[in-house]
Amino acid sequence: MKHLIINADDFGLHETVNLGIIQGYTTGIITSTTIMASGKAFEHAVGLAETNQKLGVGVHLTLVGEKPVCHPDQVKSLVDQDGYLSPQYPQFLKNYLLGKIQLSDIRRELTAQVKKVVDSGIQITHLDSHQHMHIVPAIMDITIDIAKDFGIKAVRIPAESHFFRGGYPCPPMRLIARSGLTMLAQLAKGKVKKNKLAMPEHFFGMLAGGNMQEEFLLTILKTLPHGISEIMMHPGSDNELLNTIYPWNYHGQEELAAVTSAKVRHCLNENRINLISFRDLK
Repeated sequence: MKHLIINADDFGLHETVNLGIIQGYTTGIITSTTIMASGKAFEHAVGLAETNQKLGVGVHLTLVGEKPVCHPDQVKSLVDQDGYLSPQYPQFLKNYLLGKIQLSDIRRELTAQVKKVVDSGIQITHLDSHQHMHIVPAIMDITIDIAKDFGIKAVRIPAESHFFRGGYPCPPMRLIARSGLTMLAQLAKGKVKKNKLAMPEHFFGMLAGGNMQEEFLLTILKTLPHGISEIMMHPGSDNELLNTIYPWNYHGQEELAAVTSAKVRHCLNENRINLISFRDLK
């Protein structure tokens, strides 16, 4: 059997992202999302989750790009002079490797993020993270501890195959970054198994992250392996607005078109792919 989770990241980042995710759920194939407790549109996302309760909602743990949930004075090693987290993962990893970031601050902030989601009334299905920072070895240990403390049963393992290209025209540096992430994810997989947490067997969406257009999504679906897979998506409803705020050059509208495509729906049926969410994992 082929089982598939379509997870939309960044729920709560911006209202245009939230609306794109909900449209992709109500009229398309999105089954799961992950909410950013530190996102500017968190309350908007919570309200949408309340009216779409069959949508699985996990927590998108965030150590870069936003303000922390904790007061900056409580997590001093994570923030700059303006109280913001590192803007992107390279800066965070540089500070982390130089020993400038305290693991106690990471634990305090990530715990606060999960608690904020719990307090909102959302039943958390799983944990993943913004720019995949939960896969860093010591941060993975903290993530597992938090999952167990809050009774969360599943974690994303973003181990896209080293050999997978899927027809996506990506630069060499992205391939190198994907290889590094996959190696860390493979190390994390053993820890997740040891702690008896659930995870999909296969992951897709790193190379085409932010640009998972219909043709690339169809390529994945046509060759989807047996077992449980996750495809990471970033749908949105306003590319121009979002790209004036964030430097990622994401193609959220194209991703939204992909998950609501009739061709994609037909491909799912033709290949007998069963859509599930993280709450269905054992």
